Amino acid sequence: MTRARAQQETSAGGVVYRKDDAGPLFLLIRDSYQNWGFPKGHVESGERAEDAALREVREETGIDEVAIRGVIDTIDWYFRFRGRLIHKVCHFYLMETSQAITSPQHAEGITACQWVEYGAARTAISYANARQLLLRAQEMVAGSAPLDEGGIA
Repeated sequence: MTRARAQQETSAGGVVYRKDDAGPLFLLIRDSYQNWGFPKGHVESGERAEDAALREVREETGIDEVAIRGVIDTIDWYFRFRGRLIHKVCHFYLMETSQAITSPQHAEGITACQWVEYGAARTAISYANARQLLLRAQEMVAGSAPLDEGGIA
């Protein structure tokens, strides 16, 4: 099967941070395959990507109070699922919260949530494209990269 015939899927997610005395902490989730990354999920029909990202972060992490601070990037990749080639496009947003307590969504295969500083997050993250998202988020939080449109509520 060629990539041109791949089934298209659109997802959205967030790189969530909270401010700590020692600097920003980033929220990682561990999936059922023991990979560390960021909360994300399918964009429902008629749903805006940023709304889907907020919904998925709330569902997968139990964090209720979260706000979008900017657009990080859109990444894509191909994978096989049940014999079908899937082309996944995922929109990621920088999000901020003050809430430290999390509740992983075990029903969706989220086995853990963890707040970690940038260096530990970079080491823990399983995929190179997610490490790039983290780097961009770190730059945005540190102020060396612009926040798009001053944040999205």
